[in-house]
Amino acid sequence: MDEPVGSARLELASGVALLHPEDAVLDAMLAGWAKQQRGGRRLQPKTIRDREAVVRRFVVFAEAYPWEWTAGQVDEFMTALIAEEGKAESTIRGYQVALRLFCDFITSPHYRWVEACEERFGTHPVQVCHEWNTAAHLVDVESDPKRRPMTREEVQRLLDFADERVERAVRLRRKGALTAYRDATVFKVIYGWGLRCTEVSKLDTVDFYRNPKAPELGRFGMLQVRYGKRTRGSAPRRRTVASVMPWAVEAVEDYLVNIRPRFASGDHPALWLTERGGRLRPQEIEERFASYRDELGLPSELVPHCLRHSYVTHLIEDGADPKFVQEQVGHRFASTTAIYTGVSTDFMNTMMRKALDRALNNTPDAGPGP
Repeated sequence: MDEPVGSARLELASGVALLHPEDAVLDAMLAGWAKQQRGGRRLQPKTIRDREAVVRRFVVFAEAYPWEWTAGQVDEFMTALIAEEGKAESTIRGYQVALRLFCDFITSPHYRWVEACEERFGTHPVQVCHEWNTAAHLVDVESDPKRRPMTREEVQRLLDFADERVERAVRLRRKGALTAYRDATVFKVIYGWGLRCTEVSKLDTVDFYRNPKAPELGRFGMLQVRYGKRTRGSAPRRRTVASVMPWAVEAVEDYLVNIRPRFASGDHPALWLTERGGRLRPQEIEERFASYRDELGLPSELVPHCLRHSYVTHLIEDGADPKFVQEQVGHRFASTTAIYTGVSTDFMNTMMRKALDRALNNTPDAGPGP
């Protein structure tokens, strides 16, 4: 019978005496697990590396190899992560998931690691992550609750400040005028189309195209997002976003016509270029946003992703259909879009007033009353 990828019989040479058997078997387990994740689950290399790092860190913490692990050691590890390092709930869950999946792999009879450990060490690995010693996943989003949509005033202040930095650089004839103009346009696109940092950084010039239902927007009526957020090891999820903010369309068109040609682009397809002709990275977008945010004295918890939250919130406040907004931002479930939404007090009061007026002015033709 053929051995599955990652099995002990493929990773450990049979009949060979190992100089340091514990370390050799651990390395072989992790190598086999990596192959199993790449082959069967199609996970990304970074995900695999991060999970391996969690396993190795737990080995050091527990001072024990996987075939010696206990559920009590997991409890102690999680306590240390929370009490001593102050890790976020989502980080704790990520650690627990990595350990659980690794234990699933080495305890599965298909991969024969149990047999290999019994043969070499007289014991075998067991699952040490259980329902009673790991956190239950009860909410859709576990990000910092302080993260919120930016208000319309905050968005306007940020975009105005970015434009002012461009004008200042031009007036003083500073070298950074082009990059400041580019970054100002990047922020407008994140907000104008509700994008994530990675999505906006990987846009190419050809990703905009015409929408026959909106001829007035020219070639910028639709935006093809080709690098949407991955889910469970899948390929990037594509989606098409309709342009709904004409002022943002004007900003992109102006950038493409007057600014981007001044970068040393060669034949590079990227929409956002660096001064050296490469593609702008998400980290650079986050750093520039943080710099502007701090100079404006805005709350430190605000990040570029908050502009995406604002896009959702402001469309809902302006009366857009929630299903349309859900499709625009690429959420699979309406509940996720709802979490992104933080409508203002004015909007809530307006909706309340309309509901009260309908109830207080109820007529037989208006449907059931109190």
